[in-house]
Amino acid sequence: MSAQTQVVPPRPNVVYFHVDNLGYGELGCYGGGVLRGAATPRIDAFATEGFRLMNYAPEAQCTPSRTALLTGRHAIRTGNHTVALAGAEGGIVAWERTLGDLFSDAGYATMCMGKWHVGASEGRWPTDHGFDEWLGPPHSYDEALWETDPWYDPTRDPVSHILESRKGETPRPVDKLTWDAKRNIDVEYKRRAFEFMERAAHDERPFLLYFNHSLMHIPVVPRDEYRGRSGNGDWADCLLQLDGDFGELLDRIDALGLRDNTIVVFAGDNGNEEMLLNRGTGGYFEGSYFTGMEASLRTPCVARWPGRIAANRTSNEIVHITDWFTTLLSLAGIAAPDDREIDGKDQSRFLAGEQDASSRDGFIFWNGARMYGVKWRNFKMVLVDQMYSTDPALPLSSPRVINLLTDPKEREPYNPVYLHSWTMAHFGRLLREFDESVAREPLIPTGVSLDYTPHIRG
Repeated sequence: MSAQTQVVPPRPNVVYFHVDNLGYGELGCYGGGVLRGAATPRIDAFATEGFRLMNYAPEAQCTPSRTALLTGRHAIRTGNHTVALAGAEGGIVAWERTLGDLFSDAGYATMCMGKWHVGASEGRWPTDHGFDEWLGPPHSYDEALWETDPWYDPTRDPVSHILESRKGETPRPVDKLTWDAKRNIDVEYKRRAFEFMERAAHDERPFLLYFNHSLMHIPVVPRDEYRGRSGNGDWADCLLQLDGDFGELLDRIDALGLRDNTIVVFAGDNGNEEMLLNRGTGGYFEGSYFTGMEASLRTPCVARWPGRIAANRTSNEIVHITDWFTTLLSLAGIAAPDDREIDGKDQSRFLAGEQDASSRDGFIFWNGARMYGVKWRNFKMVLVDQMYSTDPALPLSSPRVINLLTDPKEREPYNPVYLHSWTMAHFGRLLREFDESVAREPLIPTGVSLDYTPHIRG
C-alpha cells in the first residue's frame, strides 16, 4: 500500500471518569465491595477488561489533584496546592495549558461534567480552558450542607449554585447547590454526557469527556432509586449508585459502537473521606486524605482501551495523577507542551504491557504548601507525621523511612533491623531534580493575577 493510500486510524475518544474522595478500600476489585455493604460488579468487571493500578497516586487534596491531572504539573507549581474555598477565586492562570485546551486545539469535542474546583472567576472556568461545555459547582459539594446549618442565613451569607456555560460564555446559575440537588445531580450529568457522546459519534468527531461524579463526596446520600437497596445504609447504597452510573456510561459507549476506540479511565481524585457519618476507608492501607499516609497517596484507578491497553493486568508500580496528562496526549497523538515543566510521565508503553516497570520510580508529595515526604518504589521518606485529616500535623525532627512491603500500615517509628538509610540517595535524587526544575521555572504563587506568566530561566 502506498503512502498516499494508507488509512490513518481514527483518533481515540477519551472518557475520564473521576470519582470524588474514593477510598482505596471501597470497591470490590480493591478489597472492598461486599465488605463495605455493597458489591460493585460493573466496576469489578471493568477491572478485568483493563489495567488495574494498585499504586496510583493522587495529590492529597481535591483542588491539587484536579489541577495536577489537567496540567500534568504538581499543584505546587501552579499555585493550586490547597483546596479552593467559597469566596476565593483561586485557580490556574491563563498561561497554563490543560487537557481541555490541548484536545480542543487538536479538533476534539470537549465536555466537563461535574465540579471544577480549579478556579471560579473570569478566565479560569472550564470553558476558558478548552472545554466546549460545562455543568457543575465551581467549588465543592460540602456547600450543599449549608442549608441544613441552623446558623446559615441565605439572605446574609453566600449562596452556592450549580453553573453551566459554553465556550465563550459567562457561566450562569441553573440551580442552587442544595442537599437535594447534590443527591440527584449525577442524573443530569449522565443525560448531558450521553447526548454529548451521541452528537460527537453522529458527527464522527473524536471527543474528550471529563466526567466528575459527585460520589463519594459528602454529603454521601443516595438517590431515591438506590435508597435502601443495599440494606446497609446510605454509604453502601451510594456505592451501588456509583457502580450503576459507571455501568450505564459503559453501556452507552457500547451502544454507540465506540468501545474499541475509546479510552476509559476510572479513577479516584483523593483518598477516603474522614468526616463522621460519611467516612470512607483506605482498606489495606491506613489514614485518610489531607495527609501523607498511604490511604491518601493511593486511590483506585483502572484504564481500558481494547487492544491498546493490556487487559486483565494488575500492577503495584507507581503511577502519579500527573502521568495521565502526558499519557492521554501520547495515546491520542497530541504533543505535550515543551515550554514549561511537566511532571507527568508517559505511561503508554507500560499500560500497553510493553514494559513491566512504570516510567516513574517515585514522586514528592505535599499537603498544602508543606512537603510531607517522598516515595521511591516501595519505600517512603516521611517528613510530617499525620494519620488522619482530623489529626495534628507533626513535623519530624529527622526523616523516617518506611518499607511499605513490611510495614504497609506505617506503624513502626523506625525499623530496628534495617534502617534503609541507603534509600536517601534515591529520595535525594528526586528532591534534587525538583529543585533544579524550580530553578528553571519558579513556582507560581497562590493568588496571582490571571495574566501572570512565570519567568522561565532557560
